[in-house]
Amino acid sequence: MTPTEILTQHHLRKTPTRLAIVKYLQTAPFPQSENDIHKKMLDSYDRITFYRTIQTLMESGIIHRIVADNTTVRYALNHCTSALNEQDVDHVHFFCTKSGKVECMEEVAVQEYHLPDGYKKEECDVVVKGLCKQCAIKDIAEK
Repeated sequence: MTPTEILTQHHLRKTPTRLAIVKYLQTAPFPQSENDIHKKMLDSYDRITFYRTIQTLMESGIIHRIVADNTTVRYALNHCTSALNEQDVDHVHFFCTKSGKVECMEEVAVQEYHLPDGYKKEECDVVVKGLCKQCAIKDIAEK
């Protein structure tokens, strides 16, 4: 889908900032930080508009936020292919402690956690930390 189609499907106005962020995340190979997105947009938008846009895209289910550690926050595009506000199925994220790269591991489902009575799950964030394939290979070669 094009950025315009995604915003239309979610009943959002097609502002230049929204279109630029969605387009960038569609082409990015991995989840991107706020700074990465902002740099790609050539600082052509003020920060308030930028952060409000990120919040709107998250609330509408177009993107999701990944908190890998206290200093690493990334954003990735959800698969917006059908119903309004359809979210990605919960999946695991991987944070490489050597390169800092964050990846969505969509093929790895989050396990079901059985909460005590009275608790209601709204979302589940699972981050596995370790070495990505490339860093693991380099690590073995260095030893």
